[in-house]
Order: sequence, then structure tokens, then C-alpha cells
Amino acid sequence: MAKKRKVGNLLALAVLAVLFERPMHRYEIAATLKQRGKERDMDIKWGSLYTVVQNLEKHGFLEVVGSERDGARPERIIYRITEAGRAELDDWTRELVATPEPEHHRFVAGLSILGLLPPDDVIALLSERLRRLETIIAGERESIAAQRAVIPRLFIVESEFQLAMLEAEARWAAALRDELTAGAFPDMDLWRRMHAEGVEPAEIVEMVERGDFTLSTDT
Repeated sequence: MAKKRKVGNLLALAVLAVLFERPMHRYEIAATLKQRGKERDMDIKWGSLYTVVQNLEKHGFLEVVGSERDGARPERIIYRITEAGRAELDDWTRELVATPEPEHHRFVAGLSILGLLPPDDVIALLSERLRRLETIIAGERESIAAQRAVIPRLFIVESEFQLAMLEAEARWAAALRDELTAGAFPDMDLWRRMHAEGVEPAEIVEMVERGDFTLSTDT
């Protein structure tokens, strides 16, 4: 189980990782994270950067080491990571790598109420999803190949993982689509009847309980 962090926003992890390299002001932190595409790796809300940095300083993970001014622009405060911040970064990274945590996925949310749609619609929607996944996967493969030519693999393993997850999702979605298309999905007749006759899910439960309908045990 994940630990409760004093600053649990994953943006805080990204800030600590960047400041592990050298001291920076907030604008430089944001520019560095955007340049490295960190919003692809974690759910970053850029508007919360100011608060995240403040909270990291409040809890002793960062400290102010100076400031600079560029012309008429406001003074920029420079932060560096503290020993406590280094320890937090190390511990947090170890936890993320070693401890599986359930993550919410929009696709899973849709699958959880799939029965609300007619089977033929689901087949078409899965086909559309697969077309889009194929485009994304092709782009990811190209990007990784280009990065490997100039960046050590150590710094792109997260991209490799994301590609593997996309490929796994595409395989699973294709298998489900093909099963539905072939009519091999269990209880297809019931599913179609739900939509053809307007049978409510609660009625199906009652039918099963009365023995009027036997659910398939095929997998």
C-alpha cells in the first residue's frame, strides 16, 4: 500500500527529480519539465506548480538559495533540494517501482457499463479505438526509435512501458472485438435481447434467479 506523503501530488516528485540535478527557479522548473514531456508520464496540472513548490519548501524538502531578476521582470526565487528532499525522492521512487497500485483508466470505466450499448455498436466502437491505437502506437515506436539514437535507454524506459501497455490494450481490444463479431461472446443472445426488447438489467437478474435463463459458463 502506498505511503501517505506530506506532498502527495506527483508533480512534487517531478519537481524534486529536476532539482536533484541543480537549483532552479519555478519558471525554469516548469520549462524543463515541459521540454522533457513530463505531462505524458504523469497527470500534471501546471497551475498547481506554485503551490507544490511552496508545500515542498514548507515540509523541508526544498530550500531557498537565492534569487535573480531579469530586467523589469519580477524577482525569481531559486530553490534547491535538501537532504530531506533527496531522501523523500529516493523513497518515493522506490515505492513507485516496487509497489503495484490500482489506477483508474477511462477505458475500464466504459467497459464497466458496456452492456448499456448494443453489441453491434460496441464492435464498431472497438474497431474505431483500434484504428486510433494503431496510429498512436506507430507514433510511439517512431519516437522511441529516434530517442534511442541520441538518448541512453535508461532515460526512455517509461516510454517503452507506455508503448507496451498500448500494445497490450490493442491486443485485448482486438480479441474482444473479434469474439463479439464471431458471436462467440457468452450470452450474446441475452445482450441482444436486452436492447431489442428493452429488457432492464434488473429483469435479467430476476430471470436468472427464477431459473428462466441460464448464464453461460464459457470463458
